Amino acid sequence: MQLPPLVEPAPELTVDEVRRYSRHLIIPDVGMIGQKRLKNAKVLCVGAGGLGSPALLYLAAAGVGTLGIVEFDTVDESNLQRQIIHGQSDIGRSKAESARDSVKEVNPYVNVIVHDVRLDNDNVLEIFSGYDLIVDGTDNFATRYMVNDAAVLLKKPYVWGSIYRFEGQVSVFWDEYGPNYRDLYPEPPPPGMVPSCAEGGVLGVLCASIGSIMVTEAIKLITGIGDTLLGRLMVYDALEMSYRTVKIRKDPNAQPVTELIDYEAFCGSISVEAADAAVGSTISVKQLKEMLDEREAGKRDFLLVDVREPNEYEIVAVPGSVLIPKGEFMNGSALGGLPQEVPVVIYCKSGARSAEVLAVVKGAGFADAVHVGGGVVAWVNQIEPEKPIY
Repeated sequence: MQLPPLVEPAPELTVDEVRRYSRHLIIPDVGMIGQKRLKNAKVLCVGAGGLGSPALLYLAAAGVGTLGIVEFDTVDESNLQRQIIHGQSDIGRSKAESARDSVKEVNPYVNVIVHDVRLDNDNVLEIFSGYDLIVDGTDNFATRYMVNDAAVLLKKPYVWGSIYRFEGQVSVFWDEYGPNYRDLYPEPPPPGMVPSCAEGGVLGVLCASIGSIMVTEAIKLITGIGDTLLGRLMVYDALEMSYRTVKIRKDPNAQPVTELIDYEAFCGSISVEAADAAVGSTISVKQLKEMLDEREAGKRDFLLVDVREPNEYEIVAVPGSVLIPKGEFMNGSALGGLPQEVPVVIYCKSGARSAEVLAVVKGAGFADAVHVGGGVVAWVNQIEPEKPIY
């Protein structure tokens, strides 16, 4: 859908800016007016991770005059496989500050505003109000719904992207002119049904593919050129090297967004059943270490089950565990092989998947089953720090 330009043009470009953006200026559809609009635009990027990295770099290179960065995390070594805005020397630094420095290196004419905070209901409207356009590169449903609702309340457009393994999705949402995110996903998926990138992985270069499309949409919105993805969802499959689009329509029966809600409760990090099962049945990694020592000494016996996927198990595992992926518990096929005579101890990466499996196992009659809070990440951090985490 073609839309009117989002911002008015800046009064002028300097001689240096004309030199820098000359390849834009000779494109008839962009030209001097389009570049002045980019200069006058204020774009907020939510997240400086996989999608935020290429988005910020290309928004800066394109000449967007003001770039905001909302990010509260720090750079971890596992980020560098895909988050190209950060480097080896940035490990341990604030992602927002690292991203700011990279942006200024790409284009010193960009005004960078750092919001080194966790985006939440208390600050999202105030932060968003200072920008013309939002670029959402977040990786969890709670934040996505919050971004959407804030944009709807403030009547602002935003570009949304999502990545997982080899597949990416991009769309534009603007409630004033077309669908918003709730028209695509009226309800969040059940807790535990959609793995995060941290659980399922992502091909690093996929971030560049999807991030560049997001920036393309942002430029089109700012300058008013071309047909945007408003009303369409673009799906990219890197393995098939295919792009397809799906139409999105406004739901005439949808409840209007009138306020921000409790998004963690709305999405649920784990199901109610999993939360109930974990009460009184969660052990720490230090308790697990004591149990393993006692088992090795012949003082007790139990079955330690890792419910992650095989490729995760190959990276790191708790010694003495057996691998039975979560899916085999959810479809019931693993239950028949569990021992009745010894307790079952379950763990995953962080504790979310193991809590879901715990609920299934307890429901099948294994009342003394427990799961490990914090999972293998806590195990490495507290027990075997020489081992890798991911």
